[in-house]
Amino acid sequence: MQTTFDTNQRRLLSCLSHGAIFFSTTLFSIGVPIAINLLSDDPVVKANAKESMNFHLNVWFWAAVIGIPVGILSFLTFGLGGLLFFPVIGFGFLLHWGLTIWALAHCLSKPDEPFRYPFIFRLF
Repeated sequence: MQTTFDTNQRRLLSCLSHGAIFFSTTLFSIGVPIAINLLSDDPVVKANAKESMNFHLNVWFWAAVIGIPVGILSFLTFGLGGLLFFPVIGFGFLLHWGLTIWALAHCLSKPDEPFRYPFIFRLF
């Protein structure tokens, strides 16, 4: 027996999972895909929610790996370190937001196919 799922609901829940990363400075952002993963029965939505959780963890990990040394260097050099590494930080934000926008576009255009972020570590 094959079950069909509502395409509009699939799009909405998948986009909510990936779009929650825009609130990544709060712990609430990872709660959205976790809740969607627990409450949804749709396999595509669950796959998108898990991928979003993995992306959250990757963003936080790399922000800490890059941000802590830059913050320390900036403190020690009275702000000069932050200016020197501004292009790296800017590239990180562009990459973070660009991949999220790509995921949202994918979920809207191909709702029956889960999105996979390139170059991330997957725990879920």
